[in-house]
Amino acid sequence: MTATATRTKTPAKRPAPRKKKPARRGALHLFTPILAAVVGAAGAAAIYRVFVLSALGQEIDTAALRNSDVGHERAVEIMQRALNGTSLASLVLVCVAIALIGVIRRRADLAGAAAVMVVGANATSRLLKMRLPRPELDGYPMPNSFPSGHTTAAASVAFALVLVLPLAIRGLVSLIGAAYVAVIAVATVWAEWHRPSDTIAALLVVLAWGGLVTFFLRVRLRRRKPGPVERPGRLATGLFVVGGALSALVAGVGLGAVVLSERVTPDLVSGRFAFLTGAAAITAAVAAVFLIWARLAAGDQPPLESSGPAARPKPSVAGARSEAPEATSKEVQP
Repeated sequence: MTATATRTKTPAKRPAPRKKKPARRGALHLFTPILAAVVGAAGAAAIYRVFVLSALGQEIDTAALRNSDVGHERAVEIMQRALNGTSLASLVLVCVAIALIGVIRRRADLAGAAAVMVVGANATSRLLKMRLPRPELDGYPMPNSFPSGHTTAAASVAFALVLVLPLAIRGLVSLIGAAYVAVIAVATVWAEWHRPSDTIAALLVVLAWGGLVTFFLRVRLRRRKPGPVERPGRLATGLFVVGGALSALVAGVGLGAVVLSERVTPDLVSGRFAFLTGAAAITAAVAAVFLIWARLAAGDQPPLESSGPAARPKPSVAGARSEAPEATSKEVQP
């Protein structure tokens, strides 16, 4: 009998696929928050120039303030509860909860940025209200109320909560926060505490501070391994766009009618119409501001590095076989 040894052929090794590196974030991603901050600051300044330093602007604003009789029991009840529930103690408790969420998620950077945004926005609104002059051009003696402190507090806390929560629920929280802020803003006009321009300016002040803290967060993350750039959910984006567009359309048409009533055709529209126009403008501003913030906050993602030492992946069975030395088999023939 003779025995011949033959070597079995092993399949050729395929080159391992190269790992795709995450796309490097460009300058547009880095400086978009600065653009949002500039838009917020410039928008607040423009509103002050039009609705505080001009006679026509004051007349329109005051018409919405002095004729805020809603006449709907359910709406009045909601606004009363919103104002009564928004106290300093409740806002402090929410801020404490925001800090705890940041600690639990091991994102001290987000918790710190949220704190800076809340303190900075509220301090700015307080300082502007104390320092900005308000000439009496509409014959209604009322001290300066620009911008609204209540709206600033509510919007800044809502922004902070969106920032520290996980990405999966930020869209839902943005919708809830926007609805709450809109009710608070409209309620301050209904209670004759603030004019519509005061509340819209407060929203823009919060947006400016949100843009600043987001910029520093992105600069910090840029120095490390970049994570994925995410976008807010389609549902929240769609609702903000549709709701904001419809509200802006109603506010634009109503504003034109109020201007005609003040300067061309007296008593063209009622005082309640002026208040509803202001409410539509506030709703449009809330939708626009929260849409921008949802996009800014969603783009802030942690790096793709684990917090602890990286564990090496175990080789698979197929990989172990392919890396094993080539084996020989003997074939016995008679």
